[in-house]
Amino acid sequence: MADNGIGVAPEYREKIFSLFTRLHPRSSYGGTGIGLAICRKLIQHNDGHIWVEAGDGEGCCFKFTLPAVA
Repeated sequence: MADNGIGVAPEYREKIFSLFTRLHPRSSYGGTGIGLAICRKLIQHNDGHIWVEAGDGEGCCFKFTLPAVA
């Protein structure tokens, strides 16, 4: 999944997956800070990995892996 939003600075790329973590005030951008935490929990529960590739001010690309099912 990708977007063309504000991006995520490198120092926050792991922090954004923590529960209730917001990088900006609620008045600037909506959201609760739980969406990416839920995604990470679901993916890790299924032995996968999730990460973000982003440039500050260039949008984000969220990627994940899951094991193949035989």
